[in-house]
Amino acid sequence: MHVFITGGTGLIGSVVVAELLRSGHTVTGLARSDRSAAALEAAGADVLRGALGDVTTVRGGAERADGAVHLAFGNDFSSPEALARDIADESAAVAAIGDALVGTGKPFVSVSGTPAIPGRASLETDPLPTVGPVAGRSVTLTSMLGLADRGVRTSAVRLPRTVHADGAGGFAGLLTRFARESGVSGYPGDGTQRWPAVHARDAAVLFRLALESAPAGSSWHAVADEGDAVRDIAAVIGRRLQVPVQAVPPETYGTLGPIFAADQPSSSAYTRATLGWNPTHPSLLEDLELIRP
Repeated sequence: MHVFITGGTGLIGSVVVAELLRSGHTVTGLARSDRSAAALEAAGADVLRGALGDVTTVRGGAERADGAVHLAFGNDFSSPEALARDIADESAAVAAIGDALVGTGKPFVSVSGTPAIPGRASLETDPLPTVGPVAGRSVTLTSMLGLADRGVRTSAVRLPRTVHADGAGGFAGLLTRFARESGVSGYPGDGTQRWPAVHARDAAVLFRLALESAPAGSSWHAVADEGDAVRDIAAVIGRRLQVPVQAVPPETYGTLGPIFAADQPSSSAYTRATLGWNPTHPSLLEDLELIRP
């Protein structure tokens, strides 16, 4: 299968590209910069130059492929306005890919986050949030999954807030960065809130499985660790960086504060049983032991 991918050079995207190529697929990746283009070429993928907001280019990449994987997102949380622009660019790109694949029966795998459900671990059947700073992404994904009724084999891989590799990545990576900058390994609230996690290489396998065999309109959870207490995460970071560990106000983390403070464990039992996904790489707490002072 020839696969068109957006976001193919990030922490997750780069290992998805490697997983697809290793499994015998070919890949064309969207590249906004010379650096991204060089990374895709070095990995063995073809390159389509353009930004996520270049909808004509994005649509063309999808039209020439046997399937598509969408992973790109600006991740600019510096202000509500910047985040809104990133969400708008993503929505336009996903719509362009979907339009290109209507009536073809080809697979289109997109990405979202696992939802937070009060009092229990979230399931693949739980709805995505319709309020909050990134709710616009849920609207985009819901529309994309609805293309199953128009001849597109859509599926969504829901990622936990921490996708990690080699001691870095995701929300835990942000806690590490804040700890380096402030000299304190902080956690919001009392730290008992739980964050799910997955190693990037395990997540990449699930993206491939969804592309190859997921039913139209389906959602899957790329969750290896159902939920680590945030204070346990902060404790490992503090020990590795040799800084004190303590509670800090959620406002410390700006627009991410309310999300950082939320309890959001998630289950992948259905995903594992149905698609045969079996995470094998280190857990988050094990991986954080690779942090260097």
